[in-house]
Amino acid sequence: MRRLRLVALAASLLLAAPAARAAGEAPKPPPQDWSFGGLFGTFDRASAQRGFLVYKQVCAGCHAMKQLAYRNLEGIGLSQAEIRAIAAEYMIMDGPNDDGEMFERPGRPSDRFRSPFPNVQAARAANNGAYPVDLSLIIKARPDGANYIHALLTGYRDEPPAGVEPMEGMHYNAYFPGHWIAMARPLHDDQVEYPDGTPATTEQMARDVTTFLAWAAEPELEQRRAMGVRVILFLIVLAGLTYGVKRKIWAELKH
Repeated sequence: MRRLRLVALAASLLLAAPAARAAGEAPKPPPQDWSFGGLFGTFDRASAQRGFLVYKQVCAGCHAMKQLAYRNLEGIGLSQAEIRAIAAEYMIMDGPNDDGEMFERPGRPSDRFRSPFPNVQAARAANNGAYPVDLSLIIKARPDGANYIHALLTGYRDEPPAGVEPMEGMHYNAYFPGHWIAMARPLHDDQVEYPDGTPATTEQMARDVTTFLAWAAEPELEQRRAMGVRVILFLIVLAGLTYGVKRKIWAELKH
């Protein structure tokens, strides 16, 4: 699983770099205060759950998340019953059966997220030649990932700045390299209804879906940081004990 994620991340970086260089540099995205930032940061589960809802209702129509299985949603605090219900909403191609034929069945928690298109060619054909990138590792595949994705989602402008010629079929975004992006503005106020009553503003949805994507790209982040803190504390204690032993040994020796 981890090896597949690393391979997918490397492929995303290799594919993204030439396009970014060709399009030109984008402004640095404004830094945001993320709950998962810093040495002791953790994922805001409520925000991640809302972010999954945004992905499910807004992003999943075009963008796949092939590295994620429905059972992984337990990591953002969803129950087994909720996960089974979510997976069952999708029909998954399976087989062959005893007759050698493929068939569809309701999804299971062990299934990976269903992709919106059967292949890359179908995805391009449905999006005027543009390929909607897989979002599984998008936060790690972009420099300053979380800040960049948040800025991209909130950086759309109805009109380009004065003196900038519009491009047919493209949309102006202040933080996209080159500023012109094929993807139309995906988020609009009150586009989704949050079960917890949180107002679904564009800013809130952008923060929530970014939090979800950050968790999806690195679900082991909290465990890794906790392990790092324990290792550092152990080394501090070990250093103290070593120094104490050294003092005791040398104190008994006459100089």
